[in-house]
Amino acid sequence: MALDSNGMEYRYLGRSGLRVSTITLGTMGFGGTGWATSVGQIDVEGARKQIGLARNAGVNLFDTANSYSNGLSEEILGKALGSERDEVLIATKVRQAMGDGPNDAGLSRHHIIRAAEDSLRRLGTDYIDLYQVHGWDGRTPLEETLQALDDLIRSGKVRYIGCSNYSAWHLMKALWIADRNGLTSFVSEQLYYSLQSRDIENELVPLAVDQGLGILIWSPIAGGLLSGKYRRGADAPPGSRHLSDWSEPPVYDEDKLYDTVEELVAIGSDHSVSAAQVALAYTMAKPAVTSVIVGARTEEQLADNLAAADLTLSADEIDRLDKVSAQPLPYPYWHQAKTAGGRASAADLTLLARHIDG
Repeated sequence: MALDSNGMEYRYLGRSGLRVSTITLGTMGFGGTGWATSVGQIDVEGARKQIGLARNAGVNLFDTANSYSNGLSEEILGKALGSERDEVLIATKVRQAMGDGPNDAGLSRHHIIRAAEDSLRRLGTDYIDLYQVHGWDGRTPLEETLQALDDLIRSGKVRYIGCSNYSAWHLMKALWIADRNGLTSFVSEQLYYSLQSRDIENELVPLAVDQGLGILIWSPIAGGLLSGKYRRGADAPPGSRHLSDWSEPPVYDEDKLYDTVEELVAIGSDHSVSAAQVALAYTMAKPAVTSVIVGARTEEQLADNLAAADLTLSADEIDRLDKVSAQPLPYPYWHQAKTAGGRASAADLTLLARHIDG
């Protein structure tokens, strides 16, 4: 375990040699226009303050995307970092629509190369540390996408590549094609994961363990649902965007959500910390997770989230949270738990261990 003087832990990003802080600063709220308005409306000065807080806590990775406020998030991040850019890592993304033209979205070679050049210009840098495809494009051959990303690597404009929001078969196909063609492979996957929804444990976490990928988690507090502000039978706090018209993440079982929040609040009370810190510490303790991405509308929220780096939950506390948020095993995993326990790999056991007797 590598720690800096502030107590921040650094983990290798998959099988790469890149070390990343266990907390990443997310910048969706930088700019905050259009659909991102409710996430935050942080200007350059506000971004500098957040970056200062994050860096003082030991954060070395800053995550953005070209689609966040149509590029404004990247612009603000670049301006706020200024001359400190080479002291940190920048992750951004490509895939979503950046215009109304027929080639202004997707993962074609045309769009990737153009989008990368635009992101470099907005960020005010000549390289991107981690360039991530923001989602699946089923209409563009993976060979074309991966070749374009490989060319960006070879040109020095990108240093590592990752994917986001892929299914397990999408990701495994991409890894196979990269290996078959001698192309640069993804080192990481950015995924939604929290106590509110643990879907990635079924296939994407075992895949990451088996193939040596790092996992970056977006929305580890479920967009605030696990912060302790949303309680059973109470009105949502003023300005809240969840349980209303904001559907990321979707909530299918409110009773289970509130049961989980109550457990988070109870454990937080035992440690004299917030429910949000407990939710973050839980996620950071899970297999293959390299870093959790946190964003905040206020400096107070950010400071509280950053403090989660100092919180370690006991095995009993993690077990309590596992149980209250448990999801039923889908097929074929319930069958494997009954029949394949003695032949399960380390990757299999990330899901099946707690379901195998003895």
